[in-house]
Amino acid sequence: MALRNGKKVDAIDVDPGDVTLQARNVKFDWSRTPLHWIPSEPIASHTLSAINLILPEGERWFCATFTEALPLINDDRLRADVRGFIGQEAMHAETHNVVLYEFLDAHDVDPRPFVLQSEFLMRKVLGRREMGSARAQRQQLVERLAFIGAIEHMTAFLGDWILNARLEDFDADPSMTDLYRWHGAEEVEHRNVAHDVAMYFGVGYFRRNLAMLVSYLAFLVVMTRGLKFIVHADPTMRDRGYFSLWMGLFAAMRRGSLPGLSSLFRGALRYLNPRYSPQAEGDTAQAIAYLAKSPAARAAA
Repeated sequence: MALRNGKKVDAIDVDPGDVTLQARNVKFDWSRTPLHWIPSEPIASHTLSAINLILPEGERWFCATFTEALPLINDDRLRADVRGFIGQEAMHAETHNVVLYEFLDAHDVDPRPFVLQSEFLMRKVLGRREMGSARAQRQQLVERLAFIGAIEHMTAFLGDWILNARLEDFDADPSMTDLYRWHGAEEVEHRNVAHDVAMYFGVGYFRRNLAMLVSYLAFLVVMTRGLKFIVHADPTMRDRGYFSLWMGLFAAMRRGSLPGLSSLFRGALRYLNPRYSPQAEGDTAQAIAYLAKSPAARAAA
């Protein structure tokens, strides 16, 4: 075993060196996955399932923004990384979009009202807007790149968490566990790209950290609303207010079925370090090793 960020993880000894990013086809079967896919942890199940309510539109927003930025990048290596990033994020968007309907909708949780809100947020509030000048247009793009850099930092340390979380101890459904580990592994694999792009476009220390503060708070709000949305639709659970939901979240965090609030806070704080590097978030070799054995990736192959 080895220690990373104060926790024990499986040691991976083989350094993969430079990695060429590429999208991987995956194939999932949701027909046998229960709504409470972590049987003894309904709040944790619904919290992680709520990610599907925002991810498809969020990933499409990533792709659209990076596609807009790509012609402005002259560095060949960074351009190649951006193309690989776009391919992986496009696959994430489509895969999680299927989960909305083949999993949530099939269990009588209609995702459409929440999806409409996600579309408004990503397309109207955060999407590309026509500005009055080329300089203003570029600055609006840079603002979006700053937010994506901050969000991708969060997805990297959450990806590292899911790769090492002992969800099997809670009898978690293998297909849903594989979904999040496949996605988390690719987030670790491409964790440098969004930060490198933000730095290339001149996102400074103040703007970078302001983007993290806003993104972190927005993440907590959106995830809590998504959790409440699913709990409200779940016929086997009583409807609960936000205070009750947060108490349930804290309890699940203590048991280890969700990442702890302190670890989320420390993860955000690492971004504030002037010497921050995404390379410290997760282990590329571990991520690639998981992607080589992911049941969904092997099924598609």
